[in-house]
Amino acid sequence: MRESNKNQLEKKIRLLIISFIAGLVLSGVTAFPIESQLQIAVAHKSLLPWFLRGWLVQVYEAIKATNAIYPFISYGTDWLAFAHLVIAVAFIGPLRDPIRNIWVIQFGMIACVMIFPLALIAGPIREIPFYWQVIDCSFGVFGFILLYWCFRCIRQLEAMH
Repeated sequence: MRESNKNQLEKKIRLLIISFIAGLVLSGVTAFPIESQLQIAVAHKSLLPWFLRGWLVQVYEAIKATNAIYPFISYGTDWLAFAHLVIAVAFIGPLRDPIRNIWVIQFGMIACVMIFPLALIAGPIREIPFYWQVIDCSFGVFGFILLYWCFRCIRQLEAMH
């Protein structure tokens, strides 16, 4: 029975870590084609909530104009995307050995909490609408929940050894 519980816990830990990695990879990869994604969103803006429509049109127009004149500015977004992918690679450690690499999970939880001050301080300075700041903060909430759940499972697994 104990071995069965241990195996179930290990599977749960792997699933939680893979889910977190998938979120990082998805948010990273989607940052590369930002102009074309916004073009699609604007073309189908009637499908979006009313409060997002004007903001996304404004963002698309700004990125389109900037890329037309200064395409190198988007290099910063490329680095943002790359950072997400690099951080995702770090989570392979706890995927392989969760007990030994629990510190990576803790690092991830700290990073999720750090989203809040960044969004709520830089957001107003950069004139980001509050509802968009809340959307940005939701990544921290969901990421933290996944990682905290994973952290608790790893502690349970550690107690079984």
